[in-house]
Amino acid sequence: MPTPARRRGGLRRFWAVGALAAVALAIGLLVGALHTSGTEHVARAWAADWERGDYSAMYAMLTDEAARRTSASAFAAAYRRAADTATTTGVRVAEPVADGKDYDLPVVMRTRVFGAVRGTVVLPIVGKGDGARVAWNATLVFPGLRAGEQLHRTVEMPPRASLLARDGQPLAAGPSRSSTLGAVAANVVGSLGPAPADERGRLEREGIPAATRVGVTGLERIFDARLLGRPGGRLTAGLRTLAYVAPKRGRDVRTTISVGVETAAIAALGDRVGGIVALRPGTGEILAYAGIPFSGLQPPGSTFKMVTLAAALESGIATAHTVYPYATYATVEGVNVSNANGESCGGTLSLAFAVSCNSVFVPLGVRVGADRLVKTAEALGFNRPVGIAGAATSTIPQPGEIGDDLAVGSSAIGQGRVQATALQMTTIAATIANGGRRPRLTLDADDRRSPGARAISARTAATVGRLMVGVVRRGTGVNAAIPGVAVAGKTGTAELRTTVPCTSPPPQAGTDTTSTATTGAEACSSDSQADDPTDTDAWFASYAPAEDPRVAVGVMLVQSGAGADTAAPAAKTVLEAALSATAP
Repeated sequence: MPTPARRRGGLRRFWAVGALAAVALAIGLLVGALHTSGTEHVARAWAADWERGDYSAMYAMLTDEAARRTSASAFAAAYRRAADTATTTGVRVAEPVADGKDYDLPVVMRTRVFGAVRGTVVLPIVGKGDGARVAWNATLVFPGLRAGEQLHRTVEMPPRASLLARDGQPLAAGPSRSSTLGAVAANVVGSLGPAPADERGRLEREGIPAATRVGVTGLERIFDARLLGRPGGRLTAGLRTLAYVAPKRGRDVRTTISVGVETAAIAALGDRVGGIVALRPGTGEILAYAGIPFSGLQPPGSTFKMVTLAAALESGIATAHTVYPYATYATVEGVNVSNANGESCGGTLSLAFAVSCNSVFVPLGVRVGADRLVKTAEALGFNRPVGIAGAATSTIPQPGEIGDDLAVGSSAIGQGRVQATALQMTTIAATIANGGRRPRLTLDADDRRSPGARAISARTAATVGRLMVGVVRRGTGVNAAIPGVAVAGKTGTAELRTTVPCTSPPPQAGTDTTSTATTGAEACSSDSQADDPTDTDAWFASYAPAEDPRVAVGVMLVQSGAGADTAAPAAKTVLEAALSATAP
């Protein structure tokens, strides 16, 4: 009979063996619970790769026979073609469900046109363990497909929505895009046509048929996405309908265009080449435009002196009362840059700005320097999109690319390689009117916006604005003066070729010409024609009333002489129309 000690030892061994067996059983059960069969692993991997659009990884799971029947490129193309047909934006696959040897994949296809299309894809898997593979066929590219069926989409477009003036009058309505507003509508609406090449891919992905006429210019282009509406149609597999959605008409767009101001802008431009634009400084609403104010890039001439003046004031280089010597030209890098018609000007910076004195502003631009000049120009909108579809970007070279001091001085008076649109220079005038904050431009009357980012300090804006009032009261902008209204403005006459005459005529007050550089005091061009208006672009940028700005107007007239003579009177016409408009 065993002793008590031996019995106790045998019991301990018994319980130890039992405990080890229990642990082994628990581990076995855990491993069994966590074990995934080869077929389930393939089903899960297929679902994950489909969601990611990783067709190469999916193709690697095909059986040898399926891979022989379909190349990797054809396999990927089949999935992309199905996605394009359905306008698919994403795939979501739920937990695979075993069904005998196969797996059911519950799939949700998110589409642009048809919303969420739900269905089940039966994934056939052959083999076991590491040898499990997908016996692929073409029905697996989209849920609901059956053998021999092709996925097809029939699209229906809704009627195009209407464009309205700010007072609700139709600018373009119905299939014919008709309007009773005549020239006003014709000037701003733009046209419809085949989608531009760079837009076709996006429109196709959104389900828009290739034959659809879309906006290619004007307001039709700017608001095209809203006017088109949402396409509808039917997604079919063979003769069966998988999904249907009715087309949805777009929302009518009430634009910011004022019929009265637009009429005035059209009349002011006449048959001349150029651009005129009017906008509200506080909200950025564009009230009118005529010609090419958004796309016509030209040297802005002396209207750019608004930028140079702001840069000089911001940096503390000068004040409105800084005095400069009277001269007929400035010499930079050994080259003479003349004043208009060789006239002598100088005095305070306020007076020099009023008469647009090159002999002051060219050296001032050199003192400001390329870095500060470009920084201020970019803060005021150069080298950045303006936020209107199709509008050109006004440009100034980067500091390291402008060149020597002569190039910097030429840039400071809006020549050299500076290029601007009438919209850009009008926006600068509006920024000054806003106390230094750039307006966020809009053509949507229901999208009222507060001024955007600060470009220059309020103090600088106030000084520039005060000097712009001086331009109209006693300087080159007197032709824009409106009785009883304080108008702030800046003229510009940008040279397209030299206008420096061989024999300087007597100075002509009230003329603002930014002359190109000439070598030597007596030098001139053999084809110089000082009296030929086709040598210069005429500019004027303005706002009014100066004490409570309600409208900013910019004018650019190509090859139309001096800004003081042609652009300023045109701006006056539009300013008066905008100030008398009853619309808020």
